[in-house]
Amino acid sequence: MKTSLALTAATLSFALIGCQSEQTATETTASSSPDPVALAHEMIIADTHVDLPYRLEAHYENVLESTVTGDFDFPRARSGGLNAPFMSIYTPAGLEFEEVDTSKQNADQLIDMIESLVAQAPEQMAIVRSWSELEAAVDEGKLALPLGMENGSPIEGDLANLQHFYNRGIRYITLAHSRSNHIADSSYDSERPAGGLTEFGELLVLEMNKLGIMIDISHVSDDAFYDVLRVTKKPVIASHSSARHFTPGFERNMSDEMIKALGDQGGVIFINFGSAFLTEAANNYGPQQREFLRAAGMTDADSEEANALLEEWRLANPYPYATLADVLDHIDHAVSLAGIDAVGIGSDYDGVDDTLPIGLKDVSSYPNLIEGLLGRGYSVADIEKIMSGNLKRVWLEVEQGE
Repeated sequence: MKTSLALTAATLSFALIGCQSEQTATETTASSSPDPVALAHEMIIADTHVDLPYRLEAHYENVLESTVTGDFDFPRARSGGLNAPFMSIYTPAGLEFEEVDTSKQNADQLIDMIESLVAQAPEQMAIVRSWSELEAAVDEGKLALPLGMENGSPIEGDLANLQHFYNRGIRYITLAHSRSNHIADSSYDSERPAGGLTEFGELLVLEMNKLGIMIDISHVSDDAFYDVLRVTKKPVIASHSSARHFTPGFERNMSDEMIKALGDQGGVIFINFGSAFLTEAANNYGPQQREFLRAAGMTDADSEEANALLEEWRLANPYPYATLADVLDHIDHAVSLAGIDAVGIGSDYDGVDDTLPIGLKDVSSYPNLIEGLLGRGYSVADIEKIMSGNLKRVWLEVEQGE
């Protein structure tokens, strides 16, 4: 504050008192502002998509201790306040189309792996099959591990397999992945024989309603999404998707109309943290690399020569990482379309390689997200909804079955 030299002593004294009062008020406001780290450890943080099982299948590490690689380990989860990461039981889309379909076997093996992990530290973590079990595990100081199936191909066209996986703890199923399958068309696949859901897919949706398994529409085509809304009697989720508004033409994300329809139906979009889901620049990075190779006459993208050229290209064109602010923009946008009750977090940690945004690089980063939400004007009650409350509402409704 600048003061005029012409101030009288009395005026100067008053001004100083005013400054001191202003400083005290500022300090009081700062001290009364919620502490993001404390909040992260007070509320339940439920992340609906963490790809730890597939990461460990590719390269096993002891995640009960700190790991150098990957986005998840137990110490970092504890540091970030994470209570309930959905373990993604991911099955590659191509298995369904091999001569012998091993999709079910693949899913069972990944569930076995998580059960083995929990058996090593039963006092620290637990597989949970309901919201009440999740809360009980958290109350006991454990990391709750619900299970979600990414890609419905392990159902293998048999509703008895749905019951099998329900018994094993699966509580949501992403109907398709990178290829259209026997359940639904994929947003990534140019071939869409069903035009949405297949006849079996419609039966599966209704059976999932009955059993109490959440339906996940991430990855499916737009037509399949609308088919699901037409058929289901329960709210559905998008376990790890973001807003197409920021990535025009990227069908894997949800359009404004879809986000609105999801919210109207009582469902929730859980925002994906992968940079390619968040910004157009990151989304275009892969196509730009492929175009560079085509222009260079490279027909084999995996050759040593192509890799050497790409390395030079990447040095000149570094990856345009998204930021925490971009994640907040997606949350703001979804809230503006569907309301605070329709948004959550589905990070895709361990599932998007080295493309995570600055400020949200691993599972220790949730306090950063909470701090950002506070800065955008969200109340603590709103943040609790985003972190787990909206999932709780949908899960409780779905698990009632029919």
